Amino acid sequence: MVASSLGYFSGQNQFIYICTHCFNPTYWGNDAPQFPGLLPGSPVANLPESIEALYNEARQCAAAGAFTGAVLLCRKLLMNIGVAQGAPEGEPFISYVNYLANAGFIPPNGRGWVDHIRKKGNEATHEIALMSGGDAVDLISFAEMLMKFIYEFPSKIPAPSPG
Repeated sequence: MVASSLGYFSGQNQFIYICTHCFNPTYWGNDAPQFPGLLPGSPVANLPESIEALYNEARQCAAAGAFTGAVLLCRKLLMNIGVAQGAPEGEPFISYVNYLANAGFIPPNGRGWVDHIRKKGNEATHEIALMSGGDAVDLISFAEMLMKFIYEFPSKIPAPSPG
């Protein structure tokens, strides 16, 4: 293996490059895809710490190719968002979905996406099927949009002045 400022090279078609965004190594080799892959989704501002940790864990699972894990984490993320917004703990999962919908936290035309997360999460939990990269990216994208709607966008509006 030979190192240069651009990364590491071996004659066996293996490469390690340093990402210019996160400064961590990434590997390509032996006709395998990049590992870890790119993080799907984008950072979301103003998240509670526990919700941010779950969201980032889902993104990291997807980047590592653990797509079923990412889907399950998106399901758990919805439950945690529901509780953070006032839903009681210990309820069936559908109660968190209904709470978010009935309390106005799901944007117009968003109920279908929430149901998609619920169904894919149920499939990952209760069936033998493995989830795909597309499933994971779709659910992470919706979770990102929902969190921007609930947490990020409201934090950008200036508080009204008294009086």
